[in-house]
Amino acid sequence: AMYRLASEQLSSQDHYDFGMRAVKSVLVMAGKLKRADPNMVEDVTLIRALRDSNIPKFLAPDIPLFNAILRDLFPGVEVPTIDYGQVKKYIEAKLVEDSLQVEGPFVGKIIQLHETMVVRHGVMLVGVTAVGKTTCSTILGNAFTQMKDDQVSGGWEKVDRYTLNPKSITMGELYGEFNLMTQEWTDGIISTIVREACNAVAAGDTAKKWICCDGPVDAIWIESMNTVLDDNKTLCLNNGERIKLPATMTMMFEVNDLAVASPATVSRCGMVYLEPVYLGWRPLAKSWAATVIDKRFEGVGAKVLDLMEQLIDPALTFIRKECKEHIVSVDVNLTSSFCSLVDSMLREEHGVTPDTLERMLPKYIAFAYIWTMGGNLMDASMVKFNTF
Repeated sequence: AMYRLASEQLSSQDHYDFGMRAVKSVLVMAGKLKRADPNMVEDVTLIRALRDSNIPKFLAPDIPLFNAILRDLFPGVEVPTIDYGQVKKYIEAKLVEDSLQVEGPFVGKIIQLHETMVVRHGVMLVGVTAVGKTTCSTILGNAFTQMKDDQVSGGWEKVDRYTLNPKSITMGELYGEFNLMTQEWTDGIISTIVREACNAVAAGDTAKKWICCDGPVDAIWIESMNTVLDDNKTLCLNNGERIKLPATMTMMFEVNDLAVASPATVSRCGMVYLEPVYLGWRPLAKSWAATVIDKRFEGVGAKVLDLMEQLIDPALTFIRKECKEHIVSVDVNLTSSFCSLVDSMLREEHGVTPDTLERMLPKYIAFAYIWTMGGNLMDASMVKFNTF
């Protein structure tokens, strides 16, 4: 009933799936929760399983609607807040260690990735560029490895990540191919990694293996993954060989969208959807000011951030509403360009010293602002931006 209501009331997205595999993942999660706490009320167990297995894939506007459906189906049931304790603490510590900002909603997304990986061995991180997909998986892997090193209770294991772009190579280089002249079989990158992981497990290695395919999904290479992503967990190669994936292996995909992926592929993967709303441009600007500007000119980072607070938001709002761009960009994209241009100019070789900084900073900020925010605009939009 809940999935029927969700499919009717929530927005239609390529990565939404309310079929039998989604029901199975809810049951798997409910079973895990019940085994962990046999005294938990069954209604609460079901609500938590439904929420934790579905919320990660929803767009921000759909989450209140989904919560309303849950409240209608389970009236009066209060779900206690979950304390992620050690996991959250280690995630935040790793973010600080990498000179990144600890943003509550983004930490929540990293925890959602962890929960999705508990019930699915195939996970897709979906979202436009610069929303933190790679950071999300990297920080989680680093946190698990640190927890293993610190011998935290809970059975945490070290994480080995293998990252590749499937679209940058041929199908033969990805999965393996026969040499047409000699009829010799040559393994591809994925088959080699899977084989190595199987050998490592056979040798007693308990480390988790994450294969991260960071690139666009298309029907050509992803369809060959279907047997890997379903319950068979078997990689079928063109030479007739079948390699069973070990339980320690996870297939992870970082994609912009799933417009060309078939429903069969979408239903086989757990989804974690990241939107610009969870981060925005401010964490990037704060990290850049602290790690770049403040190290070069002490205390100037705060001044630059104050100027950015006044300038960036009005410009982004105006560009999105009134202007057209030659190349499609996202807000963080433009802000990153602004930071890079300011960084390239605030250097001693350009005559910027602690004595001249006060006088030259506003000029360089204005120059970078005009060229990074307005440099990508079409000619007709440049006139509007000039007036703005």
